[in-house]
Amino acid sequence: MRQYETGFVLSPALNEEETAQYIQQMAEIVAQRKGRMLKQDVWGKRRLAYPVKRFEDGFYVFFLYEGPGDISTEMERRFKQTDTVIRFMTVKKDARDLARRRKKKTGGAARAAGAPGEGGAAPAGGTEEK
Repeated sequence: MRQYETGFVLSPALNEEETAQYIQQMAEIVAQRKGRMLKQDVWGKRRLAYPVKRFEDGFYVFFLYEGPGDISTEMERRFKQTDTVIRFMTVKKDARDLARRRKKKTGGAARAAGAPGEGGAAPAGGTEEK
């Protein structure tokens, strides 16, 4: 299965209950289409970089999920049908990029736990001041 990340910005005019309900509806699409939600990141209300549909603020939400491509298609179809979504974007995650990130994380942890004298220490031999 492929991994996707979908980010969308909701209208700031919605109250907290309506916002939570809409986010839950979108998350249910992943389960209905036999996908798996990996991460649901709710940033909350933020200022937009520029006005979009006459809104200065928006409620940011990001989903990271894996599953078939029809999940993102269905979500985007529903985003287009409602006025509560100001902007949205879906990105297909590259499998090679994911492998590189995992490798970098494990490699960085191994280097941090390495021998004490590494990284920035003066060489052990040969350089004496007179």
